Amino acid sequence: MVQERQSQQDYFRTILRTVVGQAFDAAGYHFKQAPLQWAGGKYRFTKSLDNDLYGLIDFQVLVYTENMWSSGMPSRFRVQLTRSDDPNGKPTPHDQYASRTLSQLVVVDFGVNILPSADHWWTYQDTDSLGKGLAEAGHLIVGYGMPWLSGDLVPPEKSA
Repeated sequence: MVQERQSQQDYFRTILRTVVGQAFDAAGYHFKQAPLQWAGGKYRFTKSLDNDLYGLIDFQVLVYTENMWSSGMPSRFRVQLTRSDDPNGKPTPHDQYASRTLSQLVVVDFGVNILPSADHWWTYQDTDSLGKGLAEAGHLIVGYGMPWLSGDLVPPEKSA
């Protein structure tokens, strides 16, 4: 079962790089080689930003393999965006430190109801649904996440 989950995570990494890799590379985000994190289902793209800050885009995947507890359950992933003065994205007291899931940023901060909820996980059961989910997330990352990480796009103020 561990071997099957590992091959599913390798599959996710391959499709991830195929769908968003070129766009992220063009934007200056580099895929981090981290096999230990990959084994836990975490895949990271990083970029050095201005003012000694780093932008981090993390994909966390939960792979469900067929067994008596998860029969028919789709695998899922979500995206975490972090801006930090720590290259590993750890929380710091820096005044520009920020960390949000992509769905929180889009739905709550920007008020765009394009996703079902602020706690959204993209689900997939095959290559087609994985590709479509990664493409949707990739478009939102390029449109909202990357400009937010760099400080070029700021959510509107919420009126009281």
